[in-house]
Amino acid sequence: MKMKKAKETNLKKLLDQCQPGDLLCVDWYDASIGKSLGSGLAIDVPVKSWGVFVGALGVKSKHIILAQNNFHYADGVYDVDYTAVPVAWTVNIQILLKEHVQVDEAKHLLNSFLVGGRRTKRKAQMRVANHESD
Repeated sequence: MKMKKAKETNLKKLLDQCQPGDLLCVDWYDASIGKSLGSGLAIDVPVKSWGVFVGALGVKSKHIILAQNNFHYADGVYDVDYTAVPVAWTVNIQILLKEHVQVDEAKHLLNSFLVGGRRTKRKAQMRVANHESD
């Protein structure tokens, strides 16, 4: 039990050092997909996720939110591809670059994430017949 508590304390300290806009690498274990890999049972699947830290959110279970792609459509409006990593599944957090994105932009990314920004729909191309055969 002490080992688990020490891990939680260490991760909390690491997470407390993260500021919106920092570029992170998060090592964590994902759940298995419920299939045998042939060489045995795989329950824990190790994952490395990189992205811009925009916050840690969650009521029942805290998640590290990493923006991985952002589509900037207008001033302060983004569509964000993100990964939400459960803190309880996290093994390590490494800050790769402080202030990779300015704090104001990171806040816009978080706001767009919270409101569920949508990519603009592309208009379907219409076929135009310029020359019809007789």
